[in-house]
Amino acid sequence: MNDETLKTTLGKNIGAHRKRQGLTQAGLAEKLNYSDKAVSKWERGESIPDVLTLMQLAELFGVTVDDLLQDPNRLPEQTGAVVGRMEKAVEKHLKRKADKLSILGLSSLLVWFVALLLFVIISSLGIEKSWLAFVYAIPANAIVLLSLLSAWRDFRWNKTLVSVIMWGSLLSLYMSLYLFGSFNIWKLFLLGIPGQLAIYLWFRMFRKGPKEEQNG
Repeated sequence: MNDETLKTTLGKNIGAHRKRQGLTQAGLAEKLNYSDKAVSKWERGESIPDVLTLMQLAELFGVTVDDLLQDPNRLPEQTGAVVGRMEKAVEKHLKRKADKLSILGLSSLLVWFVALLLFVIISSLGIEKSWLAFVYAIPANAIVLLSLLSAWRDFRWNKTLVSVIMWGSLLSLYMSLYLFGSFNIWKLFLLGIPGQLAIYLWFRMFRKGPKEEQNG
């Protein structure tokens, strides 16, 4: 089964299972957090979903990934070849995901290690409020995670991380002004309200863009 045949077969099966579930293309897209245009492309055989989405589709339809890839007129040996390729793809995807989680964990650990190192150095010098290093580490850690995930084109946590960066920065600024300048500018946090609203509207406007682009 060549790539074009695989796309066509997969598209027909997705369409058939979708209709059997009583779902429109928009309804299926909403469940997967995709656009209906992406679903339409799958069913027309113009593109295929990634491995993780394929697994989500199979779970949603109550079938196996193999069922979605099967041609009704297939030969047994053809099915075995397709299943073998899919198993390798799934295994590769899971390994890559595990590697990314390890990198994210090590990166976060490094940020907090630096914060701990600064705390030890500053407190050893007799400077008060050295624990602020841990407060500054909150937005710093979020920035590192956001940079890594964006580089990997994984945008699922962007909204949360941007929010953490904003509120963490406001907290760091407030604590610095309060502890070192005796300025109790609590109204500084009011800036976070329009900021959070802007973040929500921005990501709502572009929430389906990355996945649609991946399947274009």
